[in-house]
Amino acid sequence: MRFRIYKRKVVILTVVVVICGLAFWSSGRQKKSDSGPLPKEVETVRKGSSVSSSSINNHIQVQATAAVSKAPAPPPIIHANDTHQEKAKEKEKIPKLETDNTTLVYRSIVFQLNFDQTIRNEEKFKAVRQKDDLVVVVQVHNRPDYLKLLVDSLQKVRGVEHILLIFSHDYWSPEINKVVASVDFCQVLQIFFPFSIQLYPEEFPGHDPKDCPRDLPKNDALKLGCINAEYPDSFGHYREAKFSQTKHHWWWKLHFVWDRVRVLKDHKGMVLLIEEDHYVSPDFIHLLKLMSSLKREQCPDCDILSLGSYSHIGYSSKANRVEVKAWKSTEHNMGMALSRETYQKLIKCTDTFCTYDDYNWDWSLQHLTVSCLPSYWKVMVSEAPRVFHAGDCGMHHKKTACMPISQKTKIDNILQSSGNQLFPKNLLITKRLPANGAGGVAPHVKNGGWGDIRDHELCKSYVRLQ
Repeated sequence: MRFRIYKRKVVILTVVVVICGLAFWSSGRQKKSDSGPLPKEVETVRKGSSVSSSSINNHIQVQATAAVSKAPAPPPIIHANDTHQEKAKEKEKIPKLETDNTTLVYRSIVFQLNFDQTIRNEEKFKAVRQKDDLVVVVQVHNRPDYLKLLVDSLQKVRGVEHILLIFSHDYWSPEINKVVASVDFCQVLQIFFPFSIQLYPEEFPGHDPKDCPRDLPKNDALKLGCINAEYPDSFGHYREAKFSQTKHHWWWKLHFVWDRVRVLKDHKGMVLLIEEDHYVSPDFIHLLKLMSSLKREQCPDCDILSLGSYSHIGYSSKANRVEVKAWKSTEHNMGMALSRETYQKLIKCTDTFCTYDDYNWDWSLQHLTVSCLPSYWKVMVSEAPRVFHAGDCGMHHKKTACMPISQKTKIDNILQSSGNQLFPKNLLITKRLPANGAGGVAPHVKNGGWGDIRDHELCKSYVRLQ
């Protein structure tokens, strides 16, 4: 028993040390932010210019080589009676500093950009955008083809010049940065999840070689002595970093946007959450304004406004209709818009969200609505969607061939055939929950994948990191 408690303390201490070290290192970066020229990659994102993948990789290689020359690896100690085989083993133990330094360069860029928070096109739209105008936050991984489609749809939106468009990344990519740099129709800010697998490829929060294999039985894991042997999920499986990352990124992004983006301090408007494989209608801003007004007038207890739908349906006289329902993660998790008041209630449930054994952020939210929040969520949802799901590939989709253009064609056909119903003058609530409500909706299953206490502690730390 004492051993288990000791081991738990060691694991928690490891996470705390990583977090504290990064916070200290970040503060050091902040103090030195104006002490010299920035890396070329930082200037690329700040100024919006594009640069080829090869030039970035060349620059990183130069940085790595320079770092190697400053801090060479100590030579292995070879004794006179060592065999050739032993010498070969010793050589294999020498760390490959080039790889390590490339990762450090990426970390440096990410921390610098998150601190600088340079808004592109700020002067161009300074006279147009008002303080509490809509903020649109896009969670981006590594699907540039879908991101291009989203940007294309945003460009066609009436009133898009009023928004602040925030791209939240968990993967550094010249190709993705090039897509973002092409946005010239509104103000743009890029932020980067600082605990991504890319930045920690061989240690937590990435996959540590000393982590337990996913399907190893707990008794065997304890005998093996792997790091997280004590903490499988509810189904006996150990963490997989590629699945843990999305929930981490979602929660960090929510907190960073509301509490760390300086230009949004005291922001009283709405924040709309979408993803890289979404596609928006030309009138989504118009509709969101109407829904916000309707919320103030007729549904002040509506916590979420939802613009999305997974069914590509025709509008058929539904373009001006909304419903008020109990929020369901499987129906209302796309195109979610929330206010600061809703966010503040949500962030009070940090411990519950971060310890609930489900790697899906939306199913974790579903759990909060019946276990932690003051009351279950009410959502006002548009009957005719203004945010569409274009992604036919991703974490939960195993297609061998992704076809973003075919998805775009389907959505465009819907929008074109319904063109005369877009931009309604007013909205009508067609269905509403009873006055006493029907109660919240509990998740019908827990998906697991989130049993590791290192994930719990890291997730809970975001509200404390500066």
